[in-house]
Amino acid sequence: MPHNESSYTEESTGLNYSSDADFIRSGKSGEVKTEDLDFGLPYVKPHIHLRYFPEGIRNCYNLTVMQGTHYLIRAVFLYGNYDGLKQRPIFDLYLGPNFWTTIDLQDQFVNINRIRLLDATVEEIVHMPKSNSLDICLVKTGTTTPFISALELRPLRDDTYTTKTGSLKLFTRWSFSNSKSDVRYPDDVHDRVWNTDFLEDDWTEIKARTPVDTTNAFDLPQAIISKASTPKGAGKSWSRDWSMQSTEEVHLYLHFAEIQALKSNNTREFSIIWNDKTTNYNYSPPEFMADTVPIRTSTKCDDSCLLELVRTKSSSLAPSLNALEVFMVLQLPQLETDENDVTAFKKIQASYGIQKMSWQGDPCVPVQYMWTGLNCSNTFPSIPPRIIFMDLSNNNLTGRVPEFLAKLKLLTFIHQGNPNLCSDPSCESGGNNKKKLLLPILASAASVGIITAVLLLVILFYRKKRSSTDLRPSIVANKRSFTYEEVKVMTNNFERTLGEGGFGVVYHGNLNSNEQVAVKVLSQSSAQGYKQFKAEIDLLLRVHHINLVGLVGYCEEGQNLVLIYEYMSSGNLKQHLSCECSSSPLSWENRLRVAAEAAQGLEYLHIGCKPPMIHRDIKSTNILLNNNLQAKLGDFGLSRSFPVGSETHVSTNVAGTPGYLDPEYNRTNWLTEKSDVFSFGVVLLEIITSQSVIDQTREKSHIGEWVGFRLTNGDIKNIMDPSLVGDHDSSSMWKVLELAVSCISQTSSGRPNMSQVANELQECLLSEISRKGAGRHEMDSKSSVEPSTSFGPQQTTPDAR
Repeated sequence: MPHNESSYTEESTGLNYSSDADFIRSGKSGEVKTEDLDFGLPYVKPHIHLRYFPEGIRNCYNLTVMQGTHYLIRAVFLYGNYDGLKQRPIFDLYLGPNFWTTIDLQDQFVNINRIRLLDATVEEIVHMPKSNSLDICLVKTGTTTPFISALELRPLRDDTYTTKTGSLKLFTRWSFSNSKSDVRYPDDVHDRVWNTDFLEDDWTEIKARTPVDTTNAFDLPQAIISKASTPKGAGKSWSRDWSMQSTEEVHLYLHFAEIQALKSNNTREFSIIWNDKTTNYNYSPPEFMADTVPIRTSTKCDDSCLLELVRTKSSSLAPSLNALEVFMVLQLPQLETDENDVTAFKKIQASYGIQKMSWQGDPCVPVQYMWTGLNCSNTFPSIPPRIIFMDLSNNNLTGRVPEFLAKLKLLTFIHQGNPNLCSDPSCESGGNNKKKLLLPILASAASVGIITAVLLLVILFYRKKRSSTDLRPSIVANKRSFTYEEVKVMTNNFERTLGEGGFGVVYHGNLNSNEQVAVKVLSQSSAQGYKQFKAEIDLLLRVHHINLVGLVGYCEEGQNLVLIYEYMSSGNLKQHLSCECSSSPLSWENRLRVAAEAAQGLEYLHIGCKPPMIHRDIKSTNILLNNNLQAKLGDFGLSRSFPVGSETHVSTNVAGTPGYLDPEYNRTNWLTEKSDVFSFGVVLLEIITSQSVIDQTREKSHIGEWVGFRLTNGDIKNIMDPSLVGDHDSSSMWKVLELAVSCISQTSSGRPNMSQVANELQECLLSEISRKGAGRHEMDSKSSVEPSTSFGPQQTTPDAR
């Protein structure tokens, strides 16, 4: 849409459309010729404007998204003879560096079995971006000109359309009713387009007389779930086949609801058979309630697909099905260029105001569309490419060299063809003192090594500048996907075991021979499984704080699920309290420091994330320590997002560790941030006492009850770790004890929030340091004693679920 037309609301759907001019730097506006269409103007208005790309090979939209969130992405193409040539084009569509699909508008049968939108061709995919930026690119592949009519992105719940790898490319979305009209927004809140499909010779339509409960995660429209098809004739099976030439895996989402009031002697029960394999036995749709059955087996259709619902012997009613969605699993193997390299390069681009037609989309990949003037490393698709040098010569650049480049003593380049560049402030005021830069980039083949070194200095300088104001550990910048073979190499074939938990075994590893890592491998018998594996990746790829364990990478290859963390060489807090890691117990100052840092990490999850996060498994074994005894929270497999606004809790199944589990949450299933506060209070009691949380041999088995029982005479020595005698300030220990007792209140309303806890612990730590002499003990620069909600000027608020 032309930029000056701003936006408008489409009358038939109520959807608001806005101009794409702010999201792409190339292309021209066109307009379809409505006289060449078979339908009226009111229906084509959302797509009457289009953008076509007569120049360049790859033209890309750059969109800001939330990393780790699933999006329904829809691209619409309505040719409408906009150019008067009556020549429908063929071109390719890319998601970032990966091929999405070929748009072939010359194929008259392209829309058979596909989602329809009048005369338009529609491509739809459910995709989870791996960064906060997403490029959608149109690539010219022949003599015709690429174009696009509309581009739509809608965030979805992350527990709906999920895959272990890749994204879900829509093949079809059917509503099995005798209705003649398709269903979309506003009936469907996500504007999924449901095409009606009904085999009149084989099926009978049934309708609900009362509303159906549609509160499941898929938000199914009432217009879809309140109608269903059932086979004609007693004892017959329900079946639907379709043609589908695909080399990708096929995933199905079957949407059911029992929409008839069944009598006491009536049952509807059937088996679900997909391509001759039974996936579900004895299934019964819930009465007047939407239920979705996903089929995510690694099935491919050899030209023909077949879905059957076969009535069981005990069933008195024939099978029924309300709706079906069919997706192909599209693998996206090529990772985007290293995020820090791209950011640094775009900063250079913005500083100089450089505009080149090829500088759209990912700078390095695919290799055939690499930006001109760049060289990149592209060794493995599973490792983000790196920019290894660039050529900015002959760009007629003027003005002052950006400060972050000018400070580099070796940057005596970028001059050939750029005679007006200088590094002196007088440039900006028109002064004559212009420090000319001396050497051209890429002056000759012999200079390649020097140029590479200089660009690396640029990138390293940029990273150093970032790290000075950013609390995230530097190791996080290297997080990426690994193959299982790479995991075996880094662990020396799983030679050294560090520990074992509910997820699986943790091994020691070495990355690039100079960086130690902890490699957590999912056990095949693990009760946690893929859901917790995915939850931990989703959280740690988005949430960064100095007191949260950094995720280096992960492996998701078939049944091999692996998490790779920064290596915490000093084990966990529990080991230090029980003297497993060291012959000398932790001092009171170090215990306070660990408590304060862990509290900061937890406070960050509660108020620094949008939406806030609840850890759900705070315990001393999940507080890890590095070689400086710096504390970081780990194990985020049970973490959940927390409601904002007027809601005060989220209702969920109880999860956590006995002894640390909030009794109110355990009783009501109501999870709040105060559930983490309870668990943290138990950890504080461990820090003071070095006692086990549950010990059946004590007069009171739980540590909270034991502390209360032992404090009846008011002597803190009755509960204090004996090793702390003479090594503590009585005032600070009493404050921590009082704080711990308030944290483990039986009701959440009686507990402080984590900001209050963090502030109290910081005051206690400062008091202890002051007692021992500020001159002798300065605060470790890695341990913040400033207000813990300050994340640094360049720390972005994470978009956590």
